[in-house]
Amino acid sequence: MTNYAIEMYNYHNWANQTILERIQALPPAVLSQDVNTSFPTIAHGLSHMLAVDTTWYQVVSGTSMPEAVQACMPLNGRILDAVEDYILAFDQLSVPFAALLQSHSDLELTIDLDNPYAGSRRTRLSEIVLHVVNHGTYHRGNLSTMLRQLGHASAMNDYALYWYQDKESNNSL
Repeated sequence: MTNYAIEMYNYHNWANQTILERIQALPPAVLSQDVNTSFPTIAHGLSHMLAVDTTWYQVVSGTSMPEAVQACMPLNGRILDAVEDYILAFDQLSVPFAALLQSHSDLELTIDLDNPYAGSRRTRLSEIVLHVVNHGTYHRGNLSTMLRQLGHASAMNDYALYWYQDKESNNSL
């Protein structure tokens, strides 16, 4: 039986890889070109995405959210030198994150989440995963807009396209 939270996380990784491969195919300067949008550069957007994914990985791993935010805050402003560095960093995070999700016997388990920005609440692990995916989708949209503003096409990374790219997913219905 398909676990949809894990399926969505797999999509998230595929979509990140897809947009990163598109950026990698462009001149290296694209990463650091100024853009008048939600992030000053594509690198800033990627660093933010990586910092947030890392924060949520730590939370799902059992770290309190205030501790995870504090630990990952410096990543938000850490700009990597090359797209290949972002590809490696996202890969190094996604492998243990996916393994952690696979190892959980119940992603409907609730945890106490003390969000320093929004307060406390009980949250299912599956909700956290869906938030990670949704946050990534939002910012991949930002990156697509930034690429267009810089005169480059983006890459399709819709969930429906993922269905056709992921053969194993197609057979699980």
